[in-house]
Amino acid sequence: MHDQTSHRKRAEKAGRRAEAVCVFWLRLKGYRILATRHQSPVGEIDIIAKRGNVLIAVEVKNRADRDTALRSLRPKQQNRIARALESYAGQIGHSGDLRFDLMIVRGFARIEHLCNAWQMA
Repeated sequence: MHDQTSHRKRAEKAGRRAEAVCVFWLRLKGYRILATRHQSPVGEIDIIAKRGNVLIAVEVKNRADRDTALRSLRPKQQNRIARALESYAGQIGHSGDLRFDLMIVRGFARIEHLCNAWQMA
């Protein structure tokens, strides 16, 4: 039990570090960060960013390889993120486009940004 708890804490810390690296990277690329770790009744969004008139939900996956990261983003999670972004857009009065991105972090700072990684169902 103790080993499982310490593994979970390490994974949580690594995930937060990956999100921080992605926020930094997005800012360098000209994105405006509106929220991180946004909680809503319908789901959580790792990063909410805006670029132009596009509101973007960014899911961050900290995985050893690309395939594992892609497999870990299941349709049920995609739908929760989509509903959460729609809710957030309504709260701030956003009437522009919505986009869903995936950022994969491998190792210390190998980042892959997949724009428009999935569509709303």
